[in-house]
Amino acid sequence: MSDPQPQQVFDAHLHIVDPAHPLIENNGFMPDPFTVADYQARISDLHICGGAVVSGSFQAFDQGYLVDALRALGSSFVGVTQIPTDITDQEVLDLHEAGVRAVRFNVARGGSAALSDLDRMARRVYDLAGWHTELYIDARTIDEELSRTIASLPAVSIDHLGMHAEGLSNLLRLVERGVKVKATGFGRVNLDPTAVMRAIVDVDPSALMVGTDLPSTRAQCPFENSDFDTIREALEPAQIAAVFWDNAADFYLGA
Repeated sequence: MSDPQPQQVFDAHLHIVDPAHPLIENNGFMPDPFTVADYQARISDLHICGGAVVSGSFQAFDQGYLVDALRALGSSFVGVTQIPTDITDQEVLDLHEAGVRAVRFNVARGGSAALSDLDRMARRVYDLAGWHTELYIDARTIDEELSRTIASLPAVSIDHLGMHAEGLSNLLRLVERGVKVKATGFGRVNLDPTAVMRAIVDVDPSALMVGTDLPSTRAQCPFENSDFDTIREALEPAQIAAVFWDNAADFYLGA
């Protein structure tokens, strides 16, 4: 009997750091290069077949690196970008044509539009191009007013399991309202990933998406292949395909 096909993975959170494009020091930090070729070499044995390239604080509103990266990675990869509030409709549509599918609010690190612009910008890009919204935010800081705002948006995801165990109740209230969560950045969170992932899939198995967070800039511990084992062990066997591929492919690719 032949071995079963390995589970394909949609990497819902990766960064490309291309020194050919502008980089901006953030809080005294400047990342080392991590090009498309570096990424492809690093994931060669992980069965990653698609993914989301996410703009970091050190890239601010630069789009050149992202357009180049998506062109190199191919149509199964999409972009998650940071945009200024004065971006034109045509600029959004041009980015959509290049493969961008979401706007990111980097509350934890900066480099993006302000949280005060969340509702207006999230609705604008969704109505214009069908983009969803991604939040890099400590879930402890999501008060009732912000929770209502997030839950009312058309489509939202939250990075890195919400970052802190004390924010889990806030996170799960949003999962109940359809918000997606990325099982990423285990080396930068203050929580038990297994416990949080199990709590999320208990509420909504379609909410959880996996990612590498490569190259794990500023994380205390960078991504290790064993992180995927941790995720598998937290799930029921019937949940693995959805969490590793289906949930994110549906969210980002509509497939």
